[in-house]
Amino acid sequence: MYDHIGLRVADLDAATRFYTAVLAPLGYVLCSSGDGYAGFGPKGAPALWLHLDKGRKADGAHIAFRAASHDAVKAFHSEGLKSGGRDNGGAGPRKDYSPTYYAAFLIDPDGNNVEAVCT
Repeated sequence: MYDHIGLRVADLDAATRFYTAVLAPLGYVLCSSGDGYAGFGPKGAPALWLHLDKGRKADGAHIAFRAASHDAVKAFHSEGLKSGGRDNGGAGPRKDYSPTYYAAFLIDPDGNNVEAVCT
């Protein structure tokens, strides 16, 4: 549905470490980086862009990434906690969303709610 998403971040190094860790279990990599930006996605096709904005205020965006398996959702959550994320809901079923919805939630270093979901 979307072509790409851009997030403003206060600390590009911290955000890059976080997203490198949480997106690896989902099959995504750091594709592009430079002075003030980093792009993640499938190899050669970045779709999540981080842009340095030292004056930014938390806007609380929500991003959900599709995961291939429950194990990938678990790894996303585990790696995120190790890489500066805060728990916002561990890996598990979310039957209130749908009978097959399995997800985990993290707060990234900039206050965004980041999710991995397998349905």
